[in-house]
Order: sequence, then C-alpha cells, then structure tokens
Amino acid sequence: MKKQWSITGIAALLLAAASMPAQAVTYGTPTIALSASYLSGAVGAVGDPVVDVTVGQSGADASALTVSATASSKASVAGTGDVTVTGTGAVRRLAVAARGRGYTDLTVKVVGLGGKSATRTLSYAASAAVRNPADARYFTGSADASAAVEVGGGYAVVADDESNVLRLYDRSRSGAPVRTWDFGSQLGVTKEVDIEGGTLVGDTIYWTGSLGNNKDGEYKAPRNTVFTTKLTGSGSAAQLTYGRSYKKLRDDLVSWDTANGNRYGFAAGTAAGQAPKQIDGFNVEGLEFAPGSTTTAYLGFRAPLAPAVPGGKALLVPVTNFDEVLASGAKAVFGAGVELDLGGLSVRDVKKNAAGQYLILAGSWAADDNSDPYALYQWDGVPGHAPVKRADLPTTDPGGWEAVVAVPDLSVPGARVQLVTDSGSADLYGDGVEAKDLAHPEWKKARAAWFTLG
Repeated sequence: MKKQWSITGIAALLLAAASMPAQAVTYGTPTIALSASYLSGAVGAVGDPVVDVTVGQSGADASALTVSATASSKASVAGTGDVTVTGTGAVRRLAVAARGRGYTDLTVKVVGLGGKSATRTLSYAASAAVRNPADARYFTGSADASAAVEVGGGYAVVADDESNVLRLYDRSRSGAPVRTWDFGSQLGVTKEVDIEGGTLVGDTIYWTGSLGNNKDGEYKAPRNTVFTTKLTGSGSAAQLTYGRSYKKLRDDLVSWDTANGNRYGFAAGTAAGQAPKQIDGFNVEGLEFAPGSTTTAYLGFRAPLAPAVPGGKALLVPVTNFDEVLASGAKAVFGAGVELDLGGLSVRDVKKNAAGQYLILAGSWAADDNSDPYALYQWDGVPGHAPVKRADLPTTDPGGWEAVVAVPDLSVPGARVQLVTDSGSADLYGDGVEAKDLAHPEWKKARAAWFTLG
C-alpha cells in the first residue's frame, strides 16, 4: 500500500529544510607561478622584458584574484610602485620600470577569496640608462653577440662567440630568443667555434669562426671552422638545419700569404703565443659576398692592419670559390687582398643589401676597445673604390659594437640601421661581474640599437 503524504507533512519537511544552516563555501590556497624567476631591465628603457604570472584558486574564478608586488629588497633599483600588473584572467603580465642600476628581489603576491594568499620572488637586475633609450632593445639569454643575419619579418638570427648556439630574436622587442639551435655536436666540437660573421645567400647562411688563436695565443681547432645552415621559413617561423663545415680555411690563408711573400704576415700572426687581437695578429670578424656574386666571399679582418702599423688600412681577402669550399670541401682559392682606408680602424662586420650597397662596421683591432672609436662606412664592394664614412658611433655605453643586422637603402635620407653589441665583458649591474659570467641567462643581454645615418 502506497504511503500517502499529507499537505501538513510536506510543509513540515520544507520548514525543517529551510531552517538548516547553509553549506559554507570553501576556498583552496591560491597558486602562483612565474614564467621566469629572473628578469632584467634598464633604467629609462622602452619595452623591457616582462614576466607572465599564472594564478588560480580552487572554488574561485581567476578574475576574482588580485596580483601585486608587495615588497622590494632594494627600492632604489625598483620599488613596489614601479611594478605594473595587467590582465584579469588566470595569466597576468608583470612589468618593471627600473629606478637605478643594481639588483632587487621583488615579492609578488596573489590574494584570493577567503583571505588566502601566496607569494613568489622575482629576482630583478637593472642596468644603467643608455644613450637614446627609445632606440635600444635588449636581446637576453646571451651577452656575447658576435654576428647577426636578418631572416625576414623583423627577425634576426644572432650568433654568440662564446658558444655554438644560434638564437632567433624579434628585432623590435626586448626579451628572450624565440628559438635556439646548438650546432656544436653536428660541428663535431666541444668548444666554441668563436663565430664572428654570417651572411645569407638564397636559403643558405654562411658562418665563419674567427680562425685565430685564443686570447692566450693558443691554437684551438674549433676556431678554424666555417659552416653553413639552411634556412626554411622566415620571421618567427624561421628554422635552421645544419649544412656542411670546412676546417682548413686558416691553413689555406697562411699558405696563400706565404706563397705571396708574406704580405700580411699570416704565418707570424697565427704562430704559437701570438694573441689574435694585435695590430699584427690574425682575426676574422666579417663575412659577406662580393657584388653580384654567390661564389666569391670577402673575409673581413679585425687584425692585421695592412700594413700592421697605426693608421694602416683595413683588410678584406676574397675567397673566390667560397661556395665550393663549403659544398665539397674544395681548397680555398683567393683573390688579391682588398685594402680599405677606414681611418686606421679595422673590420668588425661587413654587410650588404640586395642593391649591392655595403656597410662596414669599423672598430679597433685591440682586445680592450669598448671605449675606442667605432664608425660606419658605406662602400660599393668594388676593390680600389674608397669607402665613405656615414657615422661615428657612441662609445660611452657598455659593450662594443659588433654586428650589422641588415643594410637599409643607403640612398634614402635618414636611413636607419640596427647594430648589436657584444656586452660579454661589460659590468652591466655595477657588481664587478662581467655579463658573460652572470649566473642567470635572463640577466645576460646584448644591446641592439638603431642609428640614423648622416
């Protein structure tokens, strides 16, 4: 027999339910994660690197959480008021505006519902203000930038003379590389090739080591390396694959010079105990192809000068079968040396555009030369034709000018060119530590700066 519920009984049940205490909502402890625990910036910089802050809390929507900097260990570098957090969802973006040079630990706090919170520490390093900060960007992850090759879409591959890693950067932004490639194992080396120059022909990027001794005058075989990488895609989608290498170019150069009366002193410059960055040393820092050629490449020498005396001329040596050297291992064949008057400076980089206009980044042959003169010279690539100075470069900021990213149309008034520094020996943060020796890659950085050519 079915049980019958009276209206009175149902009402009593509803009344009892209504009088029961409501179930309390419980919230978990918030979570907070930083995309990087270390961050660098510069006083007065535009577009410094940022950190993503990912937050959450069980039982709460992420938009209900608040994120802020609540403490600084050194407010003179950056205080809590110098930290900006944007966004409202699970991922916020944190930026820091540096006040002064040095280091500080910033406490980043998330506050959730129920009064619960969590913190993380962001270790921040700020370098000093530089000339024309609006035109400066900082490529982080390495301080020893040594060569750059533009790969379209506002991106460039940047080499490092302290490793065999190539890094892809957005030229317009400060921050970490989009992608990296380490070709050490494919090159068969465990030490750095000392990459100093690179240029793109078709879909092939040619790279050269310095070919010289190390700073102590010792021969290190990896430095006697030129190699290729194949480029596929462009811009942020650019990819590199290893091509081929050749490890006897230094030997070929010495043999050629010896057979031609030791005009440039290559045998002496490569001798045991000879430091490469001397006026009569041996050190290659530039690589670019001759006008209209895909076979003849110019090797630009930081040392020696020609002749090897103060005021001597800068030296380029044409390798007339450079494509075959890399494609099949053919012994290098050389043309007559090209001697250029760069006001007593030598080649730190040489780059041309599709119209055959060349820019030569000229600097001292000396090893400790960040305060020595630097200049940009325009040239047409023709031996016997004189280069023309387009700009003197500032030397008051850290780092030595090392690479031309790409050559603009030099016939256009106000043409702008982007250069990159090697900042490996710079004391960026005022603690006496060279940038190359900093403990965290996020604090290592090379400066890229735009210049308007006169």
